[in-house]
Amino acid sequence: MTRPAPGPAGPGPSRLRRLLTPRLRRVDLAVAALLAVLGFAAVVQVRSTQEEGPLAAARQEDLVQILDELANRNDRLRAEVSALERTREDLTSGTGANEAALADARRRTQLLGVLAGSVTARGPGLRLTISDPQEMISAGVLLGALEELRAAGAEAMQVEGPVAPGDTDDAAGSAVRVVASTSLLDGEDGGIVVDGTLLRPPYRFTVLGDPTTMETALGIPGGVVDTVEQLDGRAVVVRGEDLLVGALRAVTPPRYARPAS
Repeated sequence: MTRPAPGPAGPGPSRLRRLLTPRLRRVDLAVAALLAVLGFAAVVQVRSTQEEGPLAAARQEDLVQILDELANRNDRLRAEVSALERTREDLTSGTGANEAALADARRRTQLLGVLAGSVTARGPGLRLTISDPQEMISAGVLLGALEELRAAGAEAMQVEGPVAPGDTDDAAGSAVRVVASTSLLDGEDGGIVVDGTLLRPPYRFTVLGDPTTMETALGIPGGVVDTVEQLDGRAVVVRGEDLLVGALRAVTPPRYARPAS
């Protein structure tokens, strides 16, 4: 009886296991690592976009104050645009153009004098007094106060140290006029050096401008008042209808520039 010829032998168990086991090459590992990094970045991006903003936890009253400040700032800018347009019309019109140009030049000279600190200024505004019993207030905090006030429409400012007994509210004393080039540094033995003048707490700012807008800007969440209180200090704002910014800056003549013809 004949037997059929044996066919080719099938794969053994060890060979079959090798065939079924996937081979991991270096390129596969690199691709897997890259996909893991991309997945992690995507998760972080999604979570960061879903996080609540800094104003999400603010109270409704605080949000209303912020909205009012933005509305007041917008109104001031619109009023300035309207004034500039009227000035342009007066200067370009044929009738009374010279008188209008002279009046505008005088107005601008007075305005530039206030901004440069070469003339005194008086008007409505507020006084901001910052107490620092723990000596934690740095120059950066005062700089933040100046920036907040400028953004809120402050037109003239001065900062001074403690007022001596018997001084009136209009006493300038060691007051320093704040201008565009004003610098603030931390004193070596405490205090703040403002344009070379060492001031010690409590610091008092006299600011001319819209008191309502400036007070709102100082009191917003995370603003100057909050920052000072977090440093165990105290910020007190008092409005005034007739405040004087009497500190003056010496105007130095330019060395190289001269008026153009």
